[in-house]
Amino acid sequence: MNFSTSALKSPLGIRLVSGKRGKRPGAYIGSYVLGKGFILSPEQAEDLIQRDTRNKDVLFPYLNGEDLNSRPDCSASRWVINFHDWPEERAREYPEVFDIVERYVKPERMKNNRKVYRDYWWQYAEKRPAMLKALRGQDRVLAVALVSRTVMPVAVPTGQVFSHMLGIFATSEMSHLALLDSGIHGAWVEAQASTLETRIRYTPSDVYETMPHPVEATSAMDSSGIRLADFRSLVMQDRQLGLTKLYNLIHDPNIIDLDITSIRRFHREVNEVVAQAYGWEDISLEHDFFDTRQGVRFTFPAKTRIEILDRLLELNHKEGKSQKRLEVGGGVLF
Repeated sequence: MNFSTSALKSPLGIRLVSGKRGKRPGAYIGSYVLGKGFILSPEQAEDLIQRDTRNKDVLFPYLNGEDLNSRPDCSASRWVINFHDWPEERAREYPEVFDIVERYVKPERMKNNRKVYRDYWWQYAEKRPAMLKALRGQDRVLAVALVSRTVMPVAVPTGQVFSHMLGIFATSEMSHLALLDSGIHGAWVEAQASTLETRIRYTPSDVYETMPHPVEATSAMDSSGIRLADFRSLVMQDRQLGLTKLYNLIHDPNIIDLDITSIRRFHREVNEVVAQAYGWEDISLEHDFFDTRQGVRFTFPAKTRIEILDRLLELNHKEGKSQKRLEVGGGVLF
């Protein structure tokens, strides 16, 4: 089953099964707030907390894709009101905060076509209970902007509200970060994701859940993921750059500064150990600068990306056959 080079320029257009190979944490889309009145400046949130410390129960940093990719520490620039799944009576126990939502969110929600959004106007439109359950007890998770030119997941703290423009992976394992930051994942993204103008639209169900993972994460993946994440964070702080601007430098062949070439070296290391985890020691990755759908990138040549896609697709179809054998009277489409 071979790809042509066109496979690297458009979505695969092949029905794929959701993968079960390897240990895989869940991937989720963040909460859909639906109401600008929920969103506060840090100063507004701080003032509300100073006026009544109980308000900390319903005020949280609000991380979206733009902040994740543009701020050197990938932190939230705004805060948000969150009454969770509480009934109205409990939400009203925080009168100053509830008044903001009642004045600025309720009028717009009353115009919404969906009855549940009107009836529960003080709550988020989509609270993502499955995601919240998966994140329970975790201090950090991996997050990626769903519309981005970089598609580079990073570790972020929990205890904040994640926007619907973020994909959230319910793990902080650095071996998983190595996988998701690898060029192998990048090749699958490039082929399988759709685009929005010059940016990639990352959909967990189409990209992450269909990509076969290594059967086991390795200690080499873990250590290489730590080295990449730690050094990248230092460079972002030192240069005061977010992910997007940093990776513009990484993908520019004219930039040969030591810190940028070091990040390229860490990415090369990540790619090598991830390929080894798949058992692909026979693939020559040949890192350099090559044309892709997003322009010139520090990555593998097209022939290597096609070979990687071939092997991932073969694994995906093997998973489909395995799942079909386990079905009793049911149908799995692939």
